[in-house]
Amino acid sequence: MSRQAAGAVGTNSAGDALAAATDALRAAGVDSPRLDAEVLLAGVTGATRAALAASPEAPLDPAATRSFAEFVRRRLRREPVAYILGRRGFRRIDLAVDHRVLIPRPESELLVELALELEPLTVLDVGTGSGAIALAVADELPEARVVATDIYPETLEVARFNAERLGLADRVRFEAGSLPAAGEFDLILANMPYVTTREWLDLAPELRDWEPRGSLTPGPTGLEAIEALLGELSISSSVATRAIGLEVGHGQWGAVAELVRRVGFEPVEVRPDLAGIDRVVAGFSPVAG
Repeated sequence: MSRQAAGAVGTNSAGDALAAATDALRAAGVDSPRLDAEVLLAGVTGATRAALAASPEAPLDPAATRSFAEFVRRRLRREPVAYILGRRGFRRIDLAVDHRVLIPRPESELLVELALELEPLTVLDVGTGSGAIALAVADELPEARVVATDIYPETLEVARFNAERLGLADRVRFEAGSLPAAGEFDLILANMPYVTTREWLDLAPELRDWEPRGSLTPGPTGLEAIEALLGELSISSSVATRAIGLEVGHGQWGAVAELVRRVGFEPVEVRPDLAGIDRVVAGFSPVAG
């Protein structure tokens, strides 16, 4: 951040600080400079974005000015806003997030909506990350018992912390690994890594340089993690499910639908996200072999 930009962000009024931060972020190539500046200043002051817009002449105290300037410096390095603030909203819950976990995204809400539709009493969330899907299901389906797994111990630390702070620790059990040792589930949900190696190289700096690579890309095809999960599930005699929902990448739905059929699920449905991209492959009623 240039001395000029830093000095401008350090001006006394909220409106001047926002204007200077917006200019600096725009020059750095940030996609939503004004929005990001408003969210960061709201995080510093505790005011809403609407309140900041309504009172641009409101003074900033020195502590807020310093904190905002540091937040803007971090955003200029293309660090995601969620990591800077240390939190991200997901449906009705607010999650703590840091560099150990992916930032939850709206596309993953489709998996929660599948659970709400099916009303399962037992749910397994594979690759839970921050715990977003597992905790949202537990929050919105109070009768459901949820098991959540992840192969990264440091990731499970974040998920467990979120469960505690949301008062859901007695509703969600966390286990290290992919599949648990045993269990029968009404529904398995999974947002596995699905970005291809080539796509990863072309990602925006916010993803490529800051979010954990292992949680984004499993390998050249992007299907490696999904294939491994379905393969593990197909040979397991101790883990069973009546339905499965998988989040997939752009253009992957056909290949994943075929993989789901091969392990015995029929019918198979494909569900689009709000952008019209086929984002979730759901398989139902495994056929007895």
